Amino acid sequence: MMATLASEAQRPGIGTFERYLSVWVALCIVAGIGLGQLLPSAFAAIAAAEVAQVNLVVAGLIWLMIVPMLLKIDFASLKSVRQHWKGVGVTLFVNWAVKPFSMAALGTFFLGWLFAPLLPTGEIPSYIAGLILLAAAPCTAMVFVWSNLCDGEPTYTLSQVALNDVLMVFLFAPLVGLLLGVASVTVPWDTLLLSVALYIVVPVIAAQVVRQVLLASGGQAALDRLLATLGPISLVALLATLVLLFGFQGEQILAQPAVIALIAVPILIQVYLNAGIAYWLSKRLGVAWCVAAPAALIGASNFFELAVAAAISLFGLKSGAALATVVGVLVEVPVMLSVVAIVKRTRGWYEGASA
Repeated sequence: MMATLASEAQRPGIGTFERYLSVWVALCIVAGIGLGQLLPSAFAAIAAAEVAQVNLVVAGLIWLMIVPMLLKIDFASLKSVRQHWKGVGVTLFVNWAVKPFSMAALGTFFLGWLFAPLLPTGEIPSYIAGLILLAAAPCTAMVFVWSNLCDGEPTYTLSQVALNDVLMVFLFAPLVGLLLGVASVTVPWDTLLLSVALYIVVPVIAAQVVRQVLLASGGQAALDRLLATLGPISLVALLATLVLLFGFQGEQILAQPAVIALIAVPILIQVYLNAGIAYWLSKRLGVAWCVAAPAALIGASNFFELAVAAAISLFGLKSGAALATVVGVLVEVPVMLSVVAIVKRTRGWYEGASA
């Protein structure tokens, strides 16, 4: 079983498309703004395709993004959590007790105070809400890539991601509700709970059913074939969603192009802050470097697909919250690659200081 888990988690490193994700996002910004200006009626029709506050077009795209990622998760790996309980404890602490609250504090400080004169006043609470949504969802699929790049312990990575997926079902809504209340944003609880059901509970169940059927009928090879097919579709769905979002945000971005850079500041700070906390705590607790490295990466990264979906459901396609979560997509790859480089370059220091 351990060999199976290891082989599943140790996939090839980051591909060319993923490596240049920030470039594709930048191109989506240009394409989205341009198309939004050229085809306003088409974007208006997409925005109107809603049922119970859920945009059908975006919901379909989000599912195409999320389900392939959830197919990689093996919840049977949860029984391996005890093997690396210190590393798991560090990551859980950072993911659920530090990161959402630090992001709320950083967002309030930078966007609500320091950068407030440079931002549209009416959108500031929405921007902060988007940052909170971004930080409240621990990353899933991309964590396998980051862990593999830094030679992380595959069993720990897989079990930690599976555990975070389970916890998201129960903690995402109350944590977001609490922090949005602190940030003085009215929480539409019915919409929030609907988002949790649509973008966490149902996809998790659907992915696990498909996973078990494939493994029973064709083994790991069948699952790998499906993932290879869905992988490009998932990326295209992500980029299509970004084009739509930037199409709706076009006028605001053209009026204040610096808004994206300003929103990125607290995101960048919280990534390095939380990665540093996880790495430092791991060293203090004597966690092996092969666990401490992915612990830092899991502690710092975000499930931005879920954040985008929740922001759209709660605040709308044209909201500042949706824009803030998309900025998280823009900075995800380069900043996480830099964290990978940092933990790899400090391995000698980490292991020497722990000896």
